[in-house]
Amino acid sequence: MKYIKYILTGMLLGIVLVKSEAISWYRIFEMFRFESFHMYGIIGSAVLTGILLIQLSKKYGVKTYNGAPITIKPKERSKYRYLIGGSIFGLGWALTGACPGPIFTLIGTGLFSMIIVLISAVVGTFVYGLLKNKLPH
Repeated sequence: MKYIKYILTGMLLGIVLVKSEAISWYRIFEMFRFESFHMYGIIGSAVLTGILLIQLSKKYGVKTYNGAPITIKPKERSKYRYLIGGSIFGLGWALTGACPGPIFTLIGTGLFSMIIVLISAVVGTFVYGLLKNKLPH
C-alpha cells in the first residue's frame, strides 16, 4: 500500500502522455522531419518547467522528504560527450518511435511490440554498465 502513490503518479503520467499524443509515432515522425511544432512545444514546456522548479527550489531551500538539502552537482562540459550521447539517443528514438519514458505507457496501450524495445533498453543499460569505466566521459 505504501507504493500506491507511485502507481497512481505513473498512471497519471501515462494518461497525460496518451492524451497529449506525446507517445504517437506519427507525432515523433513529424518532429524529426520538422513538420510540426507539437512535440517541440511539449519538450520545450517540460524544459522550462524543470528550469523554473530547480530555480525555485534553490531560492527557497527546498529539502528532500528526509530533510536533507537538495544539491545539484555541476557536470563536466564536453561537447563530444553530448554530441555522441545525443546522437545515439536520437537514433534510438527515431528508430523505435519512443524515448525510454513512454515505453511502459506504449505497452500499456496494447502495443506489445514495444516489449522488444524495453528488453533492448535494459540490455543496452546493462552493457553500458559493463563498459562505463572504459568509455570516455
